[in-house]
Amino acid sequence: MSAAAEEKRLPLAGIRVVEFTHMVMGPTCGMVLADLGAEVIKVEPIGGDRTRHLLGAGAGFFPMFNRNKKSIALDLRHPQGLEAALRLCATADVVAQNFRPGTMDKYGLGYAALGKLNPRLVYVNHTGFLPGPYEHRTALDEVVQMMGGLAYMTGRPGDPLRAGTSVNDIMGGMFGAIGAMAALMQRAQTGKGQEVQSALFENNVFLVGQHMLQYAITGQAAAPMPERISAWALYDVFTVKDGEQIFLAAVSDAQWTVFCDALGFDDLKADPALRTNNDRVRLRPTLLADLRRRLADRPAAELSAIFEARGLPFAPIVRPEDLYEDPHLKATGGLADIRLPDGERAGQTAQTTLFPITLDGRRLGVRLDPPTLGEHTRELLAELGYADAQMAAMQAESAVA
Repeated sequence: MSAAAEEKRLPLAGIRVVEFTHMVMGPTCGMVLADLGAEVIKVEPIGGDRTRHLLGAGAGFFPMFNRNKKSIALDLRHPQGLEAALRLCATADVVAQNFRPGTMDKYGLGYAALGKLNPRLVYVNHTGFLPGPYEHRTALDEVVQMMGGLAYMTGRPGDPLRAGTSVNDIMGGMFGAIGAMAALMQRAQTGKGQEVQSALFENNVFLVGQHMLQYAITGQAAAPMPERISAWALYDVFTVKDGEQIFLAAVSDAQWTVFCDALGFDDLKADPALRTNNDRVRLRPTLLADLRRRLADRPAAELSAIFEARGLPFAPIVRPEDLYEDPHLKATGGLADIRLPDGERAGQTAQTTLFPITLDGRRLGVRLDPPTLGEHTRELLAELGYADAQMAAMQAESAVA
């Protein structure tokens, strides 16, 4: 199937999204819509999205969250650059942004202005907080994890710890995309667009809602995950032969029986004090200590084979870089090649993870590599009616790049 045919079959084909975004939250929204077939145009400053050149933990941000997009570089502080942005927004079905409150309004690019210019427009605001007492605070993923209970639940008592990835940024962008798609469906009935808001703090509160309800229902505060009272006795990480680690679980009485039979623990199977799951949970500290001794000399690979053969839950402890060699991901096409747009490896190929769904049995692939800065500026300006001489003059004045 050609790239053009591939794009036409996708559910959001024909939808144009203009995004004024940076970092992770806003770009994630755009990536979801782009993967689903929308034409997503990333408006960047003349110097480019700063995530193009982040080091360390930020090095993967731009190539991860900006595939399947076009890039146009505009200086919104220059009258001609702003005029081009306004023309572009007039052609959009969706505009998405994740800058601080008031930033887009300052340029006449907020919903109040663009909604009048284009009444069918769906406008997605990605913010730190929904309107209320906190709305003018500066939010980061780590900030809302700390104030929203997630860091408390992830760390050990007295040691709050952020989750190991940008959970709120990524999910906040996903909720923004869900809101955009819902608004587009409503527009099909009413003919009118609307503003959608997605916020980091509220996203985080949604994530810990199960722990809030636990307290509301039981009257018992949820303990941090490392200290939680497990619902199952066998549900933990074990250090086994050669210091390898593996997660093993048995979450029903039937699985406990299978576990004992598979590993030859007839004495545990026959022990009346361990007959039911709740019996085992009450004796969990003693039982786990015993199991750790019994399993200490068993190779992780052997335990994996036993658990897989018998349908028991298990997981090796895997680092992110190890996933490039994961046989399931390789066999199912869960990774795709992209061209790196920036940095020392610009132009080289790396593999990225795809959106984790299938449509009609197919994964949503990479149609456009993460764009180089301003890669599509001239193409898009020409489409908006700018002549070659106008574009050259705008470039000479650094209104566009």
